[in-house]
Amino acid sequence: MTLTPEEKSILEASIRDIPDFPKPGIVFKDITTLLNNPHAYKTLMDHLTSRYKSYELDYIAGIDARGFIFGAALADRLGIGFVPVRKKGKLPYTTVSEKYALEYGVDEVEIHIDAFGDNGKCNGSPAKVLLIDDLIATGGTAKAAANLINKVGAECVEACFILELTFLHGRENIDAPVYSVLQVD
Repeated sequence: MTLTPEEKSILEASIRDIPDFPKPGIVFKDITTLLNNPHAYKTLMDHLTSRYKSYELDYIAGIDARGFIFGAALADRLGIGFVPVRKKGKLPYTTVSEKYALEYGVDEVEIHIDAFGDNGKCNGSPAKVLLIDDLIATGGTAKAAANLINKVGAECVEACFILELTFLHGRENIDAPVYSVLQVD
């Protein structure tokens, strides 16, 4: 399932470019203008619902924080559970964590140890999980999140991103199929 030219135009027109943010030379892709545009947001969510309705997913895992916006709405539309992948120290129960490299240092994401049921199983098989976030750049956070899903016994069947910065080759770092709605070269 791919976007129609009209859908692509609606989504691209709803994303604002902010030059020199967060530092000179960077063009930040601001999705808040997509979120506050009901026609664009519905277009996106209709597309994602259509794409994933046949995947027989058990859960959607959204990466902190913008992945929550798309992941929770999509999980509701598909009638399945939503699992937040949080920054370290934000979850109240026993967690499993995964570190990933940043430009200058290391960060960490975590999920509850029982996020996908008993040992990550649904009806005796690994839970089928879609990972979602707003953007993939270098892929470090997404790789760590996909690893967490698999670490607790579930299966990351695909990683989905609203925007992909293709020139950074982040999809190559993820050990799961990758789908991006829009690409920026």
